[in-house]
Amino acid sequence: MYLSKGVEVILSAIISNLIAQLLKFIAYYIVNKQISIQRLFQTGGMPSSHSAFMMGMAISTGLINGFNSVTFAIAITITLVVMYDAAGLRRAVGKQAAVLNQIVTEIFSEHPHLSSQRFKELLGHTPIEVLAGALLGSIIAIIIHWF
Repeated sequence: MYLSKGVEVILSAIISNLIAQLLKFIAYYIVNKQISIQRLFQTGGMPSSHSAFMMGMAISTGLINGFNSVTFAIAITITLVVMYDAAGLRRAVGKQAAVLNQIVTEIFSEHPHLSSQRFKELLGHTPIEVLAGALLGSIIAIIIHWF
């Protein structure tokens, strides 16, 4: 089956993202012995779906247009920014959310209606989660390009 170049790039990105989210869902089930449909749509965790999506797009672009092309240079540059953000800024925000949640719980422990709203803590990734996502996206892009 022949895919147009644009469709190949988009499919590489989307399939990489979907597989990363599915792996998180499976891992959650294995660890917690319960199904969490929400895990399919949450950020954070192993592997990074943002990194998988972006690296799938970048590697696919490189395979199609060449790794010495301007389009690949743009794609990999944007990918590296997203991956840095996932492991840096978004991870720091997640840690801050955890601290804020703890503070609110302790200060308003006698007023449950005030302490019931919680900040989302699982936002970013560890460098290993980002690397795993990047590796997954690269592999998926190569597989889709070969077939």
